[in-house]
Amino acid sequence: MTTSTSAQLGSSFTLKNGQVVKNRLFKSAMSEQLGTRAHNPKPGLANLYGRWADGGIGLSITGNIMVDRGALGEPKNVVLDEKSDLTEFKKWAAAGKKNGSQIWPQLNHPGKQIPNFIVKEPVAPSAIALTRGLEKGFNKPRALTEAEILVIIKKFATSAQLAKEAGFTGVQIHGAHGYLVSQFLSPRHNQRDDQWGGSLENRMRFVLSVYNAIREQVGNDFPIGIKLNSADFMKGGFSEEDSMQVVKTLADAGIDLIEISGGTYESPSMMGADVKESTIQREAYFLDYAEKVRALVDTPLVVTGGFRSSKAMQAALDTGATDFIGVARTTAVDPDFPNKLIANEAHQQQLKKLTTGKPAIDKMAMLDITWYEAQLARMSKGKQPKTNLSEWGVFFGTLLNAGIYAFRSRRA
Repeated sequence: MTTSTSAQLGSSFTLKNGQVVKNRLFKSAMSEQLGTRAHNPKPGLANLYGRWADGGIGLSITGNIMVDRGALGEPKNVVLDEKSDLTEFKKWAAAGKKNGSQIWPQLNHPGKQIPNFIVKEPVAPSAIALTRGLEKGFNKPRALTEAEILVIIKKFATSAQLAKEAGFTGVQIHGAHGYLVSQFLSPRHNQRDDQWGGSLENRMRFVLSVYNAIREQVGNDFPIGIKLNSADFMKGGFSEEDSMQVVKTLADAGIDLIEISGGTYESPSMMGADVKESTIQREAYFLDYAEKVRALVDTPLVVTGGFRSSKAMQAALDTGATDFIGVARTTAVDPDFPNKLIANEAHQQQLKKLTTGKPAIDKMAMLDITWYEAQLARMSKGKQPKTNLSEWGVFFGTLLNAGIYAFRSRRA
């Protein structure tokens, strides 16, 4: 399905399976840190996603939900497996469907991206450690056996089936940002010599197997999307050429929606690191790549990263390269952002530069994540976001709530 240049932000879009998304605004995943000790959703997640639904979002993707409770990316992750209590998941899904919105959980396995205070020996395609300073907080992984790979594939399928049972309207596989699916795709991180590594055909076997296992569980009418890196932006990593081939293979297999991102925690371009001035002007970090992908596939595409104004979003839609506009932090500051964008073609939401005035503290506090998490926590309690929320207050609050570990475990 291709996009006409007349597509407006407020116009609906019909996925190939017939599901209608009411507008072109797509809330990309953000870590909420609102799981209970048993890794079920806290009631606040229903409040938060209900608020976004009321604010006019067309499709919300949840913060990543782990498929294996023995492999958490963060201490307060939600897990969806056979041990989960579906009660709060059902309330969460119902709230996210208010006002005609769609809500899909993002399913994930972190692979080696597990802080060392959570798991001493994580697993990955190969026994290769993270670099660029991350080795201090993340232990070297053990290579997965083939039997373990097959178990993880089944866990993704189980989580998707439970998501459907709970009332969510689709699922998204997290295949970006250096997590397990991304690790399998990367020749830097996957140096196996069996059917799961080596050639690109072998490296993409894992993601294709995950997709096929989910499809078998949920049927053809339930949408499956993926968040995929355009590239890892690292020497020897997952390249743009590789990514194009993976997109084409997944499109041929029948995937319903592809969200384009990029980078890993070793090279965090998804956070706006080292972005060219021309890209900043367009507001879209990965639109150039989407334009190339559009020439290859007719699968609906989402471009996420950098959008701040209705004008730039409409310009991106007008290229025909993307069908949806991914937003995230802007909705953490203003949950009514989608309604305002659709109502006013001049609307924009600039995000303030966050700093305590002490660069070392800013880095340690991971303010670009924790400050927005604090806004999500406010909304989960029925409060409004606070644009002048104190950076020092966030730093001390996070420290008080979770200790020093809080700053060693923030992922996207």
